[in-house]
Amino acid sequence: MGTSAVKLPNDILYIGVNDRDIDLFEGQYVVPNGIAYNSYLIMDEKIAVMDTVDRRKKEEYLDNLEKALAGKTPDYLVISHVEPDHASSIGAFLERYPSAKLVGNAKTFQLLANYFELNLENAVTVKEGDTLSLGRHELRFMMTPMVHWPEVMFTYDSYDKVLFSADAFGKFGALDAEEDWDCEARRYYFNIVGKFGMPVQSVLKKAAGLDIQVICPLHGPVLNENLGYYLDKYNIWSSYQPETEGVFIAYASFHGNTAQAARKLEEILLQKGCPRVECADLAREDMAEAVENAFRYGKVVLAAVSYNGGLMPFMETFLHLLKAKNYQKRTVALIENGSWAPSAKRCMSEILSQMSGVNVLEKSITIQGAVKNGTVEELTELADQLLA
Repeated sequence: MGTSAVKLPNDILYIGVNDRDIDLFEGQYVVPNGIAYNSYLIMDEKIAVMDTVDRRKKEEYLDNLEKALAGKTPDYLVISHVEPDHASSIGAFLERYPSAKLVGNAKTFQLLANYFELNLENAVTVKEGDTLSLGRHELRFMMTPMVHWPEVMFTYDSYDKVLFSADAFGKFGALDAEEDWDCEARRYYFNIVGKFGMPVQSVLKKAAGLDIQVICPLHGPVLNENLGYYLDKYNIWSSYQPETEGVFIAYASFHGNTAQAARKLEEILLQKGCPRVECADLAREDMAEAVENAFRYGKVVLAAVSYNGGLMPFMETFLHLLKAKNYQKRTVALIENGSWAPSAKRCMSEILSQMSGVNVLEKSITIQGAVKNGTVEELTELADQLLA
């Protein structure tokens, strides 16, 4: 879907941009199909702009805004999120429209001062439940701290029943990317918002009391059909419940033996009727996607080689990422390899013990070198436990 195909109520206009030039979002997440920086314009007796975009695309954004305004001047700029991919063009916006009033909460302006030296005499400071009338459109503000920054707020337009949801319900990928919403929205959620499940649950409870017909996130497509589907996904993700029945196997291998064990377990599980198995080489595949899959499935197998009396670095990094994202409520099985001093199981267990509600199966497998017939027998027993 290109930006021209965005479906919005008549007097709400899309003025965001696609970024196809970026290689890493937030300096760490691979985005092969780019990213969209969304911004919206509400045309009424008073005119409100809903957020700006990353300064990487500020000229294109300002051109979009000027064209949409058709000679008019915006009265307000509503700032839902101060992170630079949405707020770093605020200075350029004010240079072009100096009479516009900034709208945000107290924390908004506190954080904004870290990036700009602005005169905030005309700023409009709002709090939970405050409203701003544009004419037909009345904007109501909802404080949604830690989804995923402390100043984040949603805005609800009661006239067109539109929820401007900041980073919530966003996804990786430019708007003209032909890709599944679930996959890139899930990868986005768990890697960026995933730690903050409880705040997201609180937001969902607030949203349940609103008549929402359209959701306008700051990344990804405008959602205006089957909204219950997207709300249900967010409820599953933010409550840390498994989403897909099956097993995720993540492995970190040196010379291919640990990889062989992981792939053999995948084969056995599928032969025994496991509905779905995902297998990831942590050294080669996207780490953010591995994090996504660890949350997607309720059962996870970690297979790693021992390294210098510790753990293969890719597995260690992966586990620390899971811990940082508040990983919980999962069943985990361990496979270690070590020719002369196996240490991977101990190291994996130590990190997993710091996570809430992670059940490590008593049955584990130690390989000392190559996969042998006895190893295959143990993998078969492990598969039976995982499928029990």
